Amino acid sequence: MNIVITGATRGIGAGLAAHYTRAGHSVVGTGRSAGADVTLDVTQPSDHSALAQRLADVPVDLLVCNAGVYLDRGETLETGYAADVWAQTFAANVTGVFLTVQTLLPHLRRAARPKIAIISSQMASHTRAPGGSYIYRSSKAAVLNLGRNLASDLAGEVAVGIYHPGWVQTDMGGASAAITVDQSVAGLVDRFEALSFDTSGCFETWDGQAHPY
Repeated sequence: MNIVITGATRGIGAGLAAHYTRAGHSVVGTGRSAGADVTLDVTQPSDHSALAQRLADVPVDLLVCNAGVYLDRGETLETGYAADVWAQTFAANVTGVFLTVQTLLPHLRRAARPKIAIISSQMASHTRAPGGSYIYRSSKAAVLNLGRNLASDLAGEVAVGIYHPGWVQTDMGGASAAITVDQSVAGLVDRFEALSFDTSGCFETWDGQAHPY
């Protein structure tokens, strides 16, 4: 398979890239740092154009939209959540996903049974609303909605799945998180494999549970 993974220089993205590379697949991992196969700031249209040029006519079997930020951790309702943090977060977590899909759609359409996997979060669900992290929660809810609508528009053409990767021991999740990167990656790989036109639009956890929207 030809696989593109955004945000692949650390955490879950790096774990997925390493797994698929070991399995013999062709992987293009993007990121903002020098360690990426392709430098891609998902908020920058010019970077997306450069990615498309790099791929040329190569079909993409699996696109994993993993890049994202969590900038409002621990902020207070009374004094936090500045407007520029809203803008930066939505630019990366929502617009960035859309631009990536839009850019790579011609490449996905060249594949036999293409798939898009969007990494969201259980924090996107209306069933989990304990307060706080307003910006991150809102952005993940928005990208869940984006994925559901992409599944409708691309029905029978590209399968789209949205996933909660678990509370993972990464820079974002913290050292006290419930599962390791390897556990999350193993579960997500199984989810991506199971994704089909029949299940397109699903919102699932890393370990295969359907998650309420």
